[in-house]
Amino acid sequence: MDRIRCEKLKDKIVSAEEAAKLIKDGDFVGASGFTPAGYPKAVPLALAKRVDEGEKIQIDLMTGASVGPELDGVLSEKGIIRRRYPYQTNAPLRNSINSGNIKYNDIHLSHSPQYLRYGFLGKMDVAIIEAIAITEKGGIVPSTSVGNSNVFVECAEKIIIEINTSQPLSLEGIHDIYSPLNPPRRESIHINKVSDRIGTTYIPCPLEKIAAIVITDIPDKTNKVAPIDEVSRQMADNLIKFLKSEVDKGRLPKNLLPLQSGVGSVANAVLGGLCNSDFTDLDIYSEVLQDSVIDLIDCGKVKTASATSLTISPDRIKDFTANFSRYKDHIILRPEEISNNPEVIRKLGVISMNTAIEVDIYGNVNSTHIMGSKMMNGIGGSGDFTRNAYISIFTTASTAKDGNISSIVPMVSHVDHTEHDVMVIVTEKGVADLRGLSPKERAKAIIENCAHEDYKEMLWDYFNRAKEATKNSHTPHILTEGFSWHERFMKTGTMKKP
Repeated sequence: MDRIRCEKLKDKIVSAEEAAKLIKDGDFVGASGFTPAGYPKAVPLALAKRVDEGEKIQIDLMTGASVGPELDGVLSEKGIIRRRYPYQTNAPLRNSINSGNIKYNDIHLSHSPQYLRYGFLGKMDVAIIEAIAITEKGGIVPSTSVGNSNVFVECAEKIIIEINTSQPLSLEGIHDIYSPLNPPRRESIHINKVSDRIGTTYIPCPLEKIAAIVITDIPDKTNKVAPIDEVSRQMADNLIKFLKSEVDKGRLPKNLLPLQSGVGSVANAVLGGLCNSDFTDLDIYSEVLQDSVIDLIDCGKVKTASATSLTISPDRIKDFTANFSRYKDHIILRPEEISNNPEVIRKLGVISMNTAIEVDIYGNVNSTHIMGSKMMNGIGGSGDFTRNAYISIFTTASTAKDGNISSIVPMVSHVDHTEHDVMVIVTEKGVADLRGLSPKERAKAIIENCAHEDYKEMLWDYFNRAKEATKNSHTPHILTEGFSWHERFMKTGTMKKP
């Protein structure tokens, strides 16, 4: 009861089954959660149980980003999700998207709260928000993520709150909840350094909107982080050398500028490489704080780490929670509308580091589609940071599928980040600094510095033939051959020539 401090709300406590009855067939539902942390578990499981008992229920589901198996996994397996926004990483959900059973709209994360608030996506019926506490006046204290929760509370007609007792009360105080006004009344966001706080430690919520409160203790099911392998270690080394050279040239201060890193094992490994660097007094302004950021705090490298989610791996979560007092003063969690905000990213001069699936020789990046047609996860926040970064960096291993695929290709099979936004490419082979280069100069830098030796000759052959075929035009392409690498892999299982 120390978690529900508003006396008027204590009669709203119900079972997950009772709360799930508030969700109707055809509803538009918002759920807290971000990669996968701070998402509701008990009510979605109860909703799935209704389908098991014979009810027909389909909903449109919006979250902050990816969420855990109790939400995306179970609901997609039961056929409950009809439409999904804006980012996901769950295998059953991904399979349903790629088979055409679930309609998926891949949205830039900084755009998604605005789409809802502006009315572009229609009226939201119900929001399910995981929290650690409710304040005396009904304010909702989020757990390990904020994501779009504040906007869901603002826009939904009814709110279901899951008080999760597995999430420690010590999280209270790390959140900084601020919601911009809609145009034309929008004002500047007064974050001038990463440690600035501009909002409240809770999500304001009218008492009359809260329809049900459910008590649960189901922990976050975060993703494992793969061990740092030799390829990731070399990418990290190449990245650190590049950053050092920028300092030496006077283009970065000695403690760099605020760093952003994408989601996943490669991003975690590359950022973690800074632990063994000479850089100190670092700031993080990102969307997710993974294990590597905790390591950087432990080794005294990080002053402030700001994001919208704490996504600690299963192997580390117990120790992190038990010793949270060590990290609390270093961490701020904000709504994704702020963590990914173009104004703030550009103002702070964030250095963005995101992961590519493939990069073409002219600097275009595919970060979402396998072979051009199968959705992997989504663009997430990579576009928000890439388009507005002080320096935008993409990392990728030079090959995939045991060397049968080159991550450097003549033409990407899907474009998420155009050559106009991509400044630097890093693989384990080296660094291609694309700033100020013409397309043909970019091609030479990428092939020479980033491609794997098994594919360099093939890439040079394509590039030289393309120049001849197009009479050395501005961006030489043989359009009939641009995707032949992908076709070869689909036919033979390798991009290598027979």
